[in-house]
Amino acid sequence: MNADWRSRYQKALEITRAAGQVALQYFDTPLKVDLKGDQSPVTIADRETEMTLRQGLEQAFPGDGFLGEEFGETPNSTGFRWILDPIDGTRAFVRGIPLWATLVGLEYRGELIAGIVDAPALGHTYHALRGNGAYRNTRKISVSDQSDLSRAILFYSSLAWFLKANKEKEFTELVRRTEKQRGYGDWYGFLLVAQGSGEIMIEHGVHAWDVAGILPIVEEAGGRMTAWNGKFELFAPDVIATNGKLHEQVLAIVHGKGT
Repeated sequence: MNADWRSRYQKALEITRAAGQVALQYFDTPLKVDLKGDQSPVTIADRETEMTLRQGLEQAFPGDGFLGEEFGETPNSTGFRWILDPIDGTRAFVRGIPLWATLVGLEYRGELIAGIVDAPALGHTYHALRGNGAYRNTRKISVSDQSDLSRAILFYSSLAWFLKANKEKEFTELVRRTEKQRGYGDWYGFLLVAQGSGEIMIEHGVHAWDVAGILPIVEEAGGRMTAWNGKFELFAPDVIATNGKLHEQVLAIVHGKGT
């Protein structure tokens, strides 16, 4: 195992959990909510949590780069870049819903090599390092082995995104072809797939910081995660995660070929 990868991963676990506690102090309290240019909400909790991540990682690993939702991009001189989402699920956060998390992805020369998702309101930290498996706290997790689409559980964020993407017919077909559907949006649906609690998570309207911390966990758990075109693209607006066995069937339905 690459020593530089492991040292960053282990230190990032500590820093991410500390940042999650910063966010947790603000959770379920009265907060001023501002709207960004894209009309997404932001609060002092988002900003302070990302600053905690940046300061901790920068102090530990000088020269590493950053790409964060709230404070943008800082170039690197080491080949490493941290991709940060201080609170994934801010809309849930400000409404007192505990399905939010702090996401940290570690990229080395363009490859996502580690991911951490800390969900302090639930008491869970999901994490993975390439070649080392995926974990929820200390428990190793893996995707389900379900290969029958009609027995699969489908997770999604919001039907509104499929309307915006002109994919409502395809989404309805996915609903028709799967056994159950649950609207666990943002990070949560992806991690439910990774731990084997469902088989498919599909979403539209994502950014790099929404997926960078999640991809290594899904893949180390044995799953597959791509954009709707079947390839993983960090800056694609759409994403599908599955247990791997159902991925091609889901892609076919998304492209209107699975009926």
